[in-house]
Amino acid sequence: MLAEGHLLIEDVPGVGKTKLAKALARSIDCSVRRLQFTPDLLPSDVTGVSVYNQDTRDFEFKPGAVFANLVVGDEINRASPKTQSALLECMEERQVTVDGTTYYLESPFMVVATQNPIEMEGTYPLPEAQRDRFTARVSMGYPDTRAELAMLSGHADHDPLEDLRPVSNAAEVRSVIAAVAGVFVSPAVSSYVVELVAATRRSSELRLGGSPRSSLQLLRSAKAVAALAGREYVLPDDVQQLVGPVLCHRVILTPEAQIARRSANDIVADCLKRVPVPRNAPDATAS
Repeated sequence: MLAEGHLLIEDVPGVGKTKLAKALARSIDCSVRRLQFTPDLLPSDVTGVSVYNQDTRDFEFKPGAVFANLVVGDEINRASPKTQSALLECMEERQVTVDGTTYYLESPFMVVATQNPIEMEGTYPLPEAQRDRFTARVSMGYPDTRAELAMLSGHADHDPLEDLRPVSNAAEVRSVIAAVAGVFVSPAVSSYVVELVAATRRSSELRLGGSPRSSLQLLRSAKAVAALAGREYVLPDDVQQLVGPVLCHRVILTPEAQIARRSANDIVADCLKRVPVPRNAPDATAS
């Protein structure tokens, strides 16, 4: 959210994807809407629709679910491609156009979507344009034994989500976003970001590499990480720890790489190793 991006949570069933999205929504005192993506969900359910009002004898706009600070989209790949595409404009431009009229969304605005990559029946893979609009993709993974035991005791008599209280609000988030935007980035680090993304485009194992949008979102995310670490400048380390989450869901492997059982994580990691790390990154006095 501090990077003004969107998050895709992708993992197998039952590991807490939706729970994580709901926990994030409850931690901020702002407007929240949930979208349960199903095959019969319509684009107008997402963006809104113009309805005729008999009293005023005119059409009035009924906002859809995206008119909120935080939109939780559960099982996004269960909606049809037509409905999925309704998110394209709002995720990139923070606006919705219905019947020739443009409506601007609230600020901050973030989409947190979940999907199950295992199940194929009744699902529709996200198109490349949709995936590219998600700033990062993360996976929950299975908890270790200690964490799973703690989960059993924590869910014994109530839902832990009921104990969550907001720690911030929309106004505070807007001010922090402005502060993150002012984090210093040296020309060397900016060049490092561009070279990393360009390396994915040159890779012989990738049919589609990172887009210019991914360069921008990688840098914005690195600024947010630096700010959360209490720094006013971005280090190459900030960029390196975000390369996987920001780039891996955007790239498309060649058939040869798939046959060789290579993964996007492996190939992006190889690209990271090939790009020289800038040695003249700023120190604590750079800002």
